Amino acid sequence: MSDAIRLNSPAGPFGPANTANTANANVEHEAYTLELDLPGTERIFPAANGEITLIPSPTDSPDDPLNWPTWRRYWHAFLVLFIVALTAATSNDAGTAGNGMNAQLGISWDDINTAAGVLFVGIGYCSLLLSPAPFLYGRRISYLLCLLFSIVGSIWFARVQTVQDNIWNQLFVGASESCAEALAQLSLSDLFFQHHRGLVLGLYILATSIGTFLGPLIAGFITDSDVLGWRWVGWLAVIISGATLVVFLFGLEETSFDRKSVLQGQDIQQQTKQAVADRPLEEKDQQPRIDSVSSPADEESGRKQGKTYFQRIALITPSPTLIGSGFKQYFRRMWHTLRIFSFPAVLYSGLQWGAQDAWLTFYLTVEEDNWYDAPWNYSDAAVGIMNVPTLIGACIGCIYGGWFSDYFVMWMARRNHGVFEAESRLWLLFPVAIIAPAGLMLFGIGSDKDGTGPGPIMAYLQDAYPDMVLEGMVGVSVINNTIACIFTFTAQYWLDAESLSKTFIAIGVLSFGFLMTTAPMIYWGKTCRKLTRKRYENFLRIRDGIL
Repeated sequence: MSDAIRLNSPAGPFGPANTANTANANVEHEAYTLELDLPGTERIFPAANGEITLIPSPTDSPDDPLNWPTWRRYWHAFLVLFIVALTAATSNDAGTAGNGMNAQLGISWDDINTAAGVLFVGIGYCSLLLSPAPFLYGRRISYLLCLLFSIVGSIWFARVQTVQDNIWNQLFVGASESCAEALAQLSLSDLFFQHHRGLVLGLYILATSIGTFLGPLIAGFITDSDVLGWRWVGWLAVIISGATLVVFLFGLEETSFDRKSVLQGQDIQQQTKQAVADRPLEEKDQQPRIDSVSSPADEESGRKQGKTYFQRIALITPSPTLIGSGFKQYFRRMWHTLRIFSFPAVLYSGLQWGAQDAWLTFYLTVEEDNWYDAPWNYSDAAVGIMNVPTLIGACIGCIYGGWFSDYFVMWMARRNHGVFEAESRLWLLFPVAIIAPAGLMLFGIGSDKDGTGPGPIMAYLQDAYPDMVLEGMVGVSVINNTIACIFTFTAQYWLDAESLSKTFIAIGVLSFGFLMTTAPMIYWGKTCRKLTRKRYENFLRIRDGIL
């Protein structure tokens, strides 16, 4: 018999329970019951049986992405993960072409680093600028816009002639990756229940890692090619982005779904039917048929039929709350999103992810600025191959921070009377606090952590504030890309001032310190959720009521 069942039972497993023990159990059960209203605290294993509670609550609508056939959900998830990998690749391949730009156009490495900093600005702040669109106009339009940004930026990159060209094209390339920073997580959360969140976000991190590390690898071989040359790094991105745009136009369905309204409608129908069933027979005869007045049967029939194919791939799916063009709503929502920075979980997640981006910047800076020269004298292809160890580490990390993360939190919930706490995932970061600094100090596998850390961190944020996924990830994106931008501008100066070994030992120590902030987050995380509960509820109320 589980602990959760014993808490509800007046008797122990072998007979009547001690009165004091029963009272204590009842008090403890009441405490759990009261806290189940707290965001990030869920009874994921009900006391009545061992089945997992489905979060969010499913509906009977065929338009609910959670009710889609398995192949449709996985096809949509594949497309989302593909654009995540693609935009990560296009955002990280410019440095590989740096030697060619330097030799042919005289663009210095300082200018190339400046362009990389602008790229991070494009990623982070375009995430903020586009954040209202998925709620007002549906998810699809933002993906299509980002693919257009990718095409424009890649064409500009392929035709670069001046320093200004090199900087401005990276702003567009960075803007194209903004859909992978917050919108992709929202789309994936539309498709899968909470108990699969770790696995799904693990796949998201894997897609990011594949793009981040294979992009420079492929770009290295293109740059070394006598037939193609460094400009074809941009042209290949144009071809792939253009083909992806066509596939997304006809193959990416809209996942925006007004779950609350549908659930409320179902509750009203059930209450109405029950009220009619409870009436006296003679009273029923005097009342008109329900479907002749409010026609719930017609509404239910419409739900069962679902949207047509062309409705599912419409460029814009207007929100039920959209007024006119939504221009005023758009900017009010964007301004309202800035309140996200008052939530400790957002600040913590942004710091952790930003720190890892910063350490990756050091690794890639050494790749691009040092390994071409003596004593290594690596070619572009050889530098690209140095990303293979990081990709292997990322794959291992994604299994740990993804699939194992879900298994671990289920185990923790069973030990906690069937109650899931958002902070449970953070325990998995303590081994990373040892592995990541060691990898940085060893340098050869200096960014292995990129596949391990963000998975539990992002899952924690989404678990803590489940109705604020997009805004939460927008806040993380702004913080982490701002940190990455700062370190992009300063990394080379630090490397020039210190030896490689001293620099990487220092950032290894910093990495350990940043990751160990997980300890106070585990200890005080639930308290922070309690303190910000009203703020969270007000945030949602204002967001959903903005006119």
